[in-house]
Amino acid sequence: MTPDQIRSKFDFLRPAMDERMCQLWAANEARALGVGGEETVSAATDLSCAQIRAGVEELERLVAAPVPPVVQKPRRRPSAVWQPYRIRRPGGGRKLAEVKDPGLLTALERLLVDEVAGDPMGEQKWVRSSLKQLSKRLKEEEHQASTSTVRRLLKAMHFSLKANKRKQGRFGCPERDAQFQYIASLRQRFTMAELPIISVDTKKKELIGEFKNPGRVWCRQADEVDEHGFPSAAKCVAVPFGVYDVTKNAGYVIVGRSHNTPEFAVNTIVRWWEDEGCVTYLGAEELLILADGGGSNGSRLAAWKMNLQEKLCDRFRLRVTVCHYPPGCSKWNPVEHRLFSQISINWAGKPLQTLAIMLGYIRGTTTETGLRVKAHLDESIYRKGQKVSKKDLARINLQPHAVCSGRNYTISPKQ
Repeated sequence: MTPDQIRSKFDFLRPAMDERMCQLWAANEARALGVGGEETVSAATDLSCAQIRAGVEELERLVAAPVPPVVQKPRRRPSAVWQPYRIRRPGGGRKLAEVKDPGLLTALERLLVDEVAGDPMGEQKWVRSSLKQLSKRLKEEEHQASTSTVRRLLKAMHFSLKANKRKQGRFGCPERDAQFQYIASLRQRFTMAELPIISVDTKKKELIGEFKNPGRVWCRQADEVDEHGFPSAAKCVAVPFGVYDVTKNAGYVIVGRSHNTPEFAVNTIVRWWEDEGCVTYLGAEELLILADGGGSNGSRLAAWKMNLQEKLCDRFRLRVTVCHYPPGCSKWNPVEHRLFSQISINWAGKPLQTLAIMLGYIRGTTTETGLRVKAHLDESIYRKGQKVSKKDLARINLQPHAVCSGRNYTISPKQ
């Protein structure tokens, strides 16, 4: 009999046997195999050879002992739930720690209450609720409880390991629902009129070089990367700005090597319109932009609005409507979950050693729904802190909307 056959039989009978019956069954199988049977059965059942040898000796004693007379016992009523055979009497074994020490539970509850308060200026320090720390502090109060005992008591008291839980929604933005409803209505209007709708945002900055990239990838040998990810050791810092065409399910990413400024963001939109927008939406005179409320395309940035006026609206005679998502709601921006997330999945586990490799991963991003992405490099230098005078601000042909006027506005070409 092969070890696999023995293991199959053992796994089938194991739920119905206690530890003594397992030992006797293994010993009987070893006797049947003969020479080398103990090693074979041990490898198949994970029982040691010493246990099997002791079982063989017990079997020999049972065979040599006289057979006791058979006593007919009254038949028991079958139980609805099968229970394994007990070899210890109920109540046997060592007593539980809380039984030997009735004050243990009270002391543990007091420690848990004390941990949520303390004086940072005094000797009392904040203590993390770890099993080791709780066991140590119980021992200092003359209560013996190992870490396994503390774990069992905490579970009985309905404690468990939990991570921080984020609050649902965000307080301090009463017009959140109204803004989402207004964005949905504008998207429907532009879609029915076959006008372009784009979602824009800046992706996380990436260090170019031998740096670890989160994620795993199928390969024969993992790429070796630097132990630390210091920006000073990087070849450069890449700033990807994405434009996602909501209607056509197409992405357009410009990777900059300078700062993430409003001028850089608007230049990316301008390049998208020159390369894709004016061809795909021939004759369109309106454009809807969905953006976050902060960053280089923030709703309060005068430089963002001035660059839209001069470089997009006036140059291409476009009426641009901009809708900013409320604070903390960037995950609903389509460019985040339809473009950036797919790019991150595509290069997960692979270091971005050069800008060419990074652009290749972006261009190679596809989905089953037909996403296609174009990517280009922008080596221009963009300076921070672009100043907008009151005179320049007054020349912006901006009309705020009646709903959430601070986040919804239309910039029209100057006459």
